[in-house]
Amino acid sequence: MEKLGNIHSIESLGTVDGPGVRFVIFFQGCPMRCLYCHNPDSWSNKINQKMSADEIISKYLGVKEFAKGGVTVTGGEPLLQIDFLTELFKKFKSIGVHTALDTSGCLFNPENTEKMDTLLRYTDIVLLDIKHIDDNEHKKLTGLSNKNILQFAKYLSDKNIPVWIRHVVVKNITNNKEYLEKLGKFIAELNNVKALDVLPYHNMAIPKYKKLNIDYPLKDTPRTTTEEAIKARDIILNAIKEIKNERKTI
Repeated sequence: MEKLGNIHSIESLGTVDGPGVRFVIFFQGCPMRCLYCHNPDSWSNKINQKMSADEIISKYLGVKEFAKGGVTVTGGEPLLQIDFLTELFKKFKSIGVHTALDTSGCLFNPENTEKMDTLLRYTDIVLLDIKHIDDNEHKKLTGLSNKNILQFAKYLSDKNIPVWIRHVVVKNITNNKEYLEKLGKFIAELNNVKALDVLPYHNMAIPKYKKLNIDYPLKDTPRTTTEEAIKARDIILNAIKEIKNERKTI
């Protein structure tokens, strides 16, 4: 029986979801409840649009001349539908399409990696969202621990899967020198990081929350400026360099 994916939406020409202009598929359902989430309508796995892998690929083929970067699957949390995701990526790879997985890694199980190992055979790059480096603060921010996420990052490093690290800078939550340096030191231990995206927090999702009748928890938190995001990125990069320079002197 053909597998069907629970799909939130599709964006034909995404420019911030991996290398190049990409075809972006948003999966429905997410176990996290990030305080700054800009897609609260993707949380529930009950809201759905069922699509087969072939239906999605057919839509991609209609814009492939423009979406030359490849395809990115995001969410929600794509790993909630790992069986369908694997089938989808396998079919995309069979026609030579570059595949990117945008995930928090929160569902990674280090005790059972069989399905993950299979998925990664068809995954060219992982866009890994590290929401917070401190576990207690991560729980406050997302509702879940970051332990599986950090283990997932190390697992990807061990398997030499290319990774882009993404981190959102939020005042009084992640925009903290101690946490940023700690994140940089963690990243320095990975050998597969190809890019670091430090993203400024914004509150453009407030209208979505109002429409869904959900309270927006960060309504009193100011938006992060571009300058603040650049400064935060510099702190992370300096911490990475510090660790790497220490290794050279050993």
